[in-house]
Formats: sequence, C-alpha cells, structure tokens
Amino acid sequence: MSQTALNLIAITIFTLVMSSLLGPLVNLSPVVPAIAVFGLLGAATLDTLSWQGRGGTLLLDWLARFSPQHRERVIHHEAGHFLVAHLLGIPITGYTLSAWEAFRQGQPGLGGVSFDSQELNAELEKGILSAQLVDRYCTVCMAGAAAEKLVYGNAEGGADDRQKLRILWTQLKRPLSECETKERWASLQARSLLEVHRSAYEELVIAMTQAEPVSKCYEVIEQVAIK
Repeated sequence: MSQTALNLIAITIFTLVMSSLLGPLVNLSPVVPAIAVFGLLGAATLDTLSWQGRGGTLLLDWLARFSPQHRERVIHHEAGHFLVAHLLGIPITGYTLSAWEAFRQGQPGLGGVSFDSQELNAELEKGILSAQLVDRYCTVCMAGAAAEKLVYGNAEGGADDRQKLRILWTQLKRPLSECETKERWASLQARSLLEVHRSAYEELVIAMTQAEPVSKCYEVIEQVAIK
C-alpha cells in the first residue's frame, strides 16, 4: 500500500475518533461521521485501485501548499537534484515543485526534476550498465535528501528517490543490500558536490523559487562558477 493511501487512512481514523469525541457535545448524529468515514475509505480505495494513489497525492500536496516551510524545503530538495545532475553531465529537461504542477504538465508522480534518460535507457536495453553511469545516477537520486540534510540537518523527502534506485537495482538483478551500500556512498558524494558548489546551489534555489526556466537556471550556475 502506498504512503499516500496510508496517510488517507490515518486521516480517516482521526476523523472517526474526533467525531466520536465531539459528536455528543454538538448533538451530531452518529450517522454523519459514519457516512464521512465510509466516504473517505471508499475514496482512498478507488484512488489506490484506479488512479494509483494520484488523487490522494494531489490532495495532500494541495494541503501542504499552505505551508511556506514545506515549499522551501521542496525547492531546496529539488535544487540539490538539479545542481548535481548538471555537475555530472546529466541533461535536465524540466522541473516542477509540486504534484499539482506535474499534473498540469501531464507528468506522473509528485513532480521534481526531469532528466534526459536516453543514455540510461539505451544501456538498460542492452542489459549492460556501466559502473560510471550507475554512480552518476545514484548520486543524482540521493542529491535531494543530501541537500535537505545540508540545509536543515535532516531529510523529510527522498523516499521516492530511494524507490527509484531499488527499481533500477531490480532491473540490474543486483541484491538490495548492495543498493543500500550504494545509497550511502552516493549520499556522501552528493553532499560533497553541494558543499564545494554551495554558492551556486544557493543561487539556484533563488532561481527555482522564482520559477525560472531550465536555461536560466543553467546560466545562474555558470555565472557563479565563473566568479
């Protein structure tokens, strides 16, 4: 079961508990919370089976938009992916900072930085993936969480990134224990790159906050590098 579905179930349970406690105080019929809980569970089930949890993701993402702190953390997370990908020579095709932006652009998932994965896909089709390319993509995947830890001291995001690595490892038919070791290595590599290029990272955060296009973000990074 997806984390989004679990979140919706938690909301449903909370609704049931609160309505049970407060219902008698406001003369609320027990039928009302029962209908509400049934509706929430039904919506969660339909969302999971028919839309792969996307409806719940959009709902929770919409609620999170009311928190400026959450948006800032998302921007810092995605800027980490963006900068490290650029430094490692992986082309960036676009970025979104919320599930709503991704939905409007016809993209699946929570949004984030989109990469040109032609090189990766070509090697996967051949069944041979070079160690260098694996290292680059692993480092980019872990760069978001590394950026959060660098700025905030901890990472709230990154679960989807780790899941992508596990999918890649499954495709490569490698043991997951090896994937966990690679995650730790990639996290250290990403943090090191972010620390060395901290000024470029901070300017990139500003550019992404202003929703600058990818080309402008590239310019910002290069301008700082030239100084």
